[in-house]
Amino acid sequence: MKRLGLMLMLTVLALLTWGLWTPDLPRAELESRYLEARSDERTVGPWHLHLRDSGPRQAPAVVFLHGFGASLQTWDAWSPGLMKTHRVIRFDLPGSGLSPPDPANDYTDARSLQLLLHVLDDLGLSRATLVGHSMGGRIAWTFAAQHPERTERLVLVAPDGFASEGFEYGKPPQVPAIMGWMRHVLPQFVLRMNLKSAYAQADFLSDALTTRYHELLLAPGARGAMLERLKQTVLQDPVPLLRQIKAPTLLVWGEADAIIPSSNARDYLLAIEGSRLFLSPGAGHLPHEEAAEVSLQAVVDFLR
Repeated sequence: MKRLGLMLMLTVLALLTWGLWTPDLPRAELESRYLEARSDERTVGPWHLHLRDSGPRQAPAVVFLHGFGASLQTWDAWSPGLMKTHRVIRFDLPGSGLSPPDPANDYTDARSLQLLLHVLDDLGLSRATLVGHSMGGRIAWTFAAQHPERTERLVLVAPDGFASEGFEYGKPPQVPAIMGWMRHVLPQFVLRMNLKSAYAQADFLSDALTTRYHELLLAPGARGAMLERLKQTVLQDPVPLLRQIKAPTLLVWGEADAIIPSSNARDYLLAIEGSRLFLSPGAGHLPHEEAAEVSLQAVVDFLR
């Protein structure tokens, strides 16, 4: 009877798993939807990147860095406005969007800083303004502290970096083993439930937006890369580095951010000399998506 019960449990589990099974999407299919031009595929050092380079080539450069689980499309609403006066560069980090996984399976911050240096060198940029969201914000401010000679200005959108629940300094996070199932099981409704907390306005998370996030997470190797990036995240006390930043810095935060509360801005304002804050009313963790017009104006004024 026990053996029969176990067999029944395994059968039910197998049926549930089969019903939720979410295979990768073919790369060609994703490229047909999200690759604007073949010239946006670029080899930089050991990486093959999806990178868009728009706007006047001789204008001051702005380089965008997206957050965890996102892609360069997260900046779609900001880019056109900045292209009028700036050269706008945005790319998918390795294992995100249409950029294949890192060939060395290295997703540490140190590797991301090496990548950013390679991108600037490959594009012939001696200096650039860095705009980073969440995880991308952590990469941006770390780069600004370590490479002040390459950083013109700094825009940090709800940046990550201080210890929080599940993230201690000097230790990788404890990633539950069940999250490994995400490599094979990621139905869209499950992703939608997780995305909801990033937006303050419930109706902003449209079916089209959810589909874009979902499909790009189904790129070959993307889910494994995302899990590895999470496992390889080791935070250090950010204050000593933040105090080294000399670039003029603007913080942009959604007042209703439920992921990284806007109250965290105080830590950055205290640590980065001369930094200023723009709070976006009624926006959550992605003000550049959810309140694009008002938050972009703050950035344009800052860059001007």
